[in-house]
Amino acid sequence: MDTTTGCTTGTDWQAWQESWDRQQEWYMPDREERFRIMLDMVEAFVGTEPRVLDLACGTGSITARLLARFPKVTSTGVDLDPALLTIARGTFEGDDRVTFVEADLKDPDWPARLPYDAYDAVLTATALHWLRDEPLEALCGRIAELVRHGGVFMNADHMIDDTTPRINAAESAQRHARMDQGMRDGALDWAEWWALAAKDPVLAAPTARRFEIYGVHADGDMPSAAWHARVLREKGFAEARPVWCSPSDTLLLALK
Repeated sequence: MDTTTGCTTGTDWQAWQESWDRQQEWYMPDREERFRIMLDMVEAFVGTEPRVLDLACGTGSITARLLARFPKVTSTGVDLDPALLTIARGTFEGDDRVTFVEADLKDPDWPARLPYDAYDAVLTATALHWLRDEPLEALCGRIAELVRHGGVFMNADHMIDDTTPRINAAESAQRHARMDQGMRDGALDWAEWWALAAKDPVLAAPTARRFEIYGVHADGDMPSAAWHARVLREKGFAEARPVWCSPSDTLLLALK
C-alpha cells in the first residue's frame, strides 16, 4: 500500500512531512543531528528492535526516522493535535509497525489508551515546552511508570538556563539574525505553515479544531536541563543528564 499519498484523499502526505521538516529546521538547524544522537542512544540502550512511545508525536517525525534506521521497531505515536495526527496517519497508513493514539497528556489517564503497558524507550522532541512546570512534573511520573527497567526516556527541547543571561541574549540574537535571513530566502515560519494547512481541503477542518484546542502557540515553561534531570530522578529514573546540546536546545536522557 502507498504510505505517502492518501488512497482516498489524493493528499501527498510525504510533501506535508517535508514541508513540516523545513519549517522546523528554520527554527532548529541542528534538528537532524538531534534525531541522530537520539537514535544512537536508543540502539545503545535497548537495541535495534525496540518498542517505542513517540510522545507528542506530531506528524510522526521521530517515528519516520525510527523506521528508516530500525526496520523491526514498533512505534506508538500519541498526540492531541488533530491536524498533525491526520498527517501522521496518512503518512504511515497500512504500516502495522505503527499505531497512533489521540490523547491529552495533561489527562492523568492517558496511558490507559496505549496498546502496551511498558516501552523500551519513550522519545519526544520540541513538544513538552507546551506544558507548565506542574503538569510537566506529573507527566514525568507517568513516563517513568511506562519505561521498563533498563529502558530510556529522551526529551529534545528548548531548556533555558536563567543563570546565564548574557549567553542567552547573545545566542538569541545570533539565532534570530539567521532566521531573519532564512525568511528573506523564502523559509516558512510557524504561522505561515499553519495558514497553508488551513487552506488545504483535507487539513482545514482538523486545523481549525487544533487551534480551538491549543490557541496560537505554546503557553508553557522552558525549565533548565538541570531541572529536568532532577525531576526525572525524583520520579523514578536512576540516572539523567544531557547527551547532546546546541546553543539553544538540549537532548536529555533518563535511564530507568
